[in-house]
Amino acid sequence: MSQENPISKQPLIRHVNRQQMSWRAVDVEHLISEDHPARAISTLVGRLNLSAFYQAIESSTEEGGRPAIDPQLLISLWVYAYSQGIGSAREVARRCEYDPAFQWLTGWEEVNYHTLADFRVEKAQEFDELFTQVLAALSQEGLITLEQVMQDGTKIKAQASSRTYCQEETIREHLERARRRVAEMGDPRNDESSPKARQAQVRARRQQQERLESALEELQKWQARKSGEKAKKETRVSTSDPQARAMHQPDGGLALSYNEQISTDAAQGLIVGVAVTQEPNDSGQLLAAVDRLEQRLEKKPQQLVADSGYTTRENIEKMAGREIDFLGTMRYENVPRGANLPNRFSAERISLSASEEPLCLPAGQSPASGGTTQEESCGDLPPLRSPAGGLPSLS
Repeated sequence: MSQENPISKQPLIRHVNRQQMSWRAVDVEHLISEDHPARAISTLVGRLNLSAFYQAIESSTEEGGRPAIDPQLLISLWVYAYSQGIGSAREVARRCEYDPAFQWLTGWEEVNYHTLADFRVEKAQEFDELFTQVLAALSQEGLITLEQVMQDGTKIKAQASSRTYCQEETIREHLERARRRVAEMGDPRNDESSPKARQAQVRARRQQQERLESALEELQKWQARKSGEKAKKETRVSTSDPQARAMHQPDGGLALSYNEQISTDAAQGLIVGVAVTQEPNDSGQLLAAVDRLEQRLEKKPQQLVADSGYTTRENIEKMAGREIDFLGTMRYENVPRGANLPNRFSAERISLSASEEPLCLPAGQSPASGGTTQEESCGDLPPLRSPAGGLPSLS
């Protein structure tokens, strides 16, 4: 209060009291709007066949037991969480405490993060089948056509330090040391000083031993794919994440990673296929992606688009054999203009044949192989074919 503008009366102020307790009635149904995505997700999940999720519930009305959380609720929580970019069970459990959409899905009930995490891990096969059902429903509605599918891969870094990337000799040394420590711990029940701490120590060292044993097993599998004693000896895996592989990153470096493959239907931008592989290169994943689409949707894509990582002679020929149009970019090569690279298409190897199906070119343009200019419509243009009548020769 300034001296220039004195106030003769003391104002009455309603101060904030954050120490008080309050009770209030909550209308759960009106926590979110009628057109909220959480409602659509809950409705969609309720229409799917979830019998595989219910069969594993041991409690029943006949034999009694503690009622289980409805699998439809857990599935809806995970689907909505994924749509919001949330993949942590702990974060989903936290959102159930204050986020209106999650509170509406749970009916204002608490869901433990252990329950969410265990459900996702234990029901991996059922979730895979559920994904197939969702794709089938979208396909029936005409939202998935497979007229054009985009294929791409991305490297996902593993939660593993480069310092854990060891050769066989180092892993065996660590494993032997871990086994000795576990043996020296003895039976934790015989230690009366601090039983909980003792049990935690034994559990931690046994888990370390199990990780090292898993790393050694994975290393031997990786060595079986190598040829030559030197290559086998230099093979390394991570002791904290044995299944991760060293892969090139966009910044040019190497990091322990996984290669995630994603297939997307171009019509609506819907993901129709996902896979995670240990292979660092994308070239061997193209046909596997097509197989996954055929298995899930019982039809193959009409056209598949991919970058230069997938464009190889083998992929081109096999996609042609499966009658799938493949559009792939070629790698950029800094070579003199007009030079032919090995295993690449060259204009000199392509000829025109009037007895085959015509190749449509815009009026006034000529084929790269040296054909004459045509002013007529596409139906009057000669076809473009290789000398053997199939794909142009790559030699």
